[in-house]
Amino acid sequence: MPVTVTDYSHVRLTVSDIATSRAFYDSVFGFDVAYELPDGADQATLDQLWFLFGGVIYSFPGGLLGLRPVADDGDTFHEDRTGLDHLSFSVPDVAALEHAVSVLDGLGVPHEGIKDLGAMAILEFRDPDNIALELTAPKA
Repeated sequence: MPVTVTDYSHVRLTVSDIATSRAFYDSVFGFDVAYELPDGADQATLDQLWFLFGGVIYSFPGGLLGLRPVADDGDTFHEDRTGLDHLSFSVPDVAALEHAVSVLDGLGVPHEGIKDLGAMAILEFRDPDNIALELTAPKA
């Protein structure tokens, strides 16, 4: 009998520069921070939050998204290697995709155009480590 799951819990992305990645994810998505290491943390706090690896974990209605800054400088993501192909976030409708285009343009983040896939529409772009990101909206 297969394992029964009810939903996703979290996704953690390995990044090369936490400051650059945080600036990107904060600016593009504005997720709430669920866990981060406070400045000047004492050893007990360091021990308690060991799972952050110096990164951050965001909370949003779909679950948790973590950034783990352990990649070597100069290492970049490529979806044709074993592992993650892309990460897609849901938005409520195509108007939200159109708004996202404005946000990305305002931040200078390169992106594809909105693509009509029949039952849904998508908007594709990449984070500072070249991780493929997508916004997906149902079509009415």
